[in-house]
Amino acid sequence: MRLKILLPFQIFAEKTGVSRIVAETYQGSLGLLPRRLDCVAALLPGILLFENEEEGEAYIAVDEGVLVKKGRDVLVSVRNAIGGEDLGLLREAVEREFRNLDEQEQSVRQVLAKMESVFIRRFMRSQRG
Repeated sequence: MRLKILLPFQIFAEKTGVSRIVAETYQGSLGLLPRRLDCVAALLPGILLFENEEEGEAYIAVDEGVLVKKGRDVLVSVRNAIGGEDLGLLREAVEREFRNLDEQEQSVRQVLAKMESVFIRRFMRSQRG
């Protein structure tokens, strides 16, 4: 199989000769072999495992996203990905990195909520006057 991992602004990885892929979905663990039927799956943040002749078993931490298998091509589109060889260190990096992103997203949401409330108040005042 051919595996391509896409981020919003770049291609994170392209691998050929992939013999198996394991990813975490909302329904549980999803395993892909070359002759598996085509499918689409929503991915949870977690570890994506793939195996090919060059690297053997390799791990990539992925944020939530979508996996699409069509023929021998597997496309994984995620918001963020981190590569690594040591599974323990990779899991720590995922928790640290994704937790940091969640905190940033919360800050942005708070600022947007404040901006929206100010906009609504000003709009309401302009409608009265």
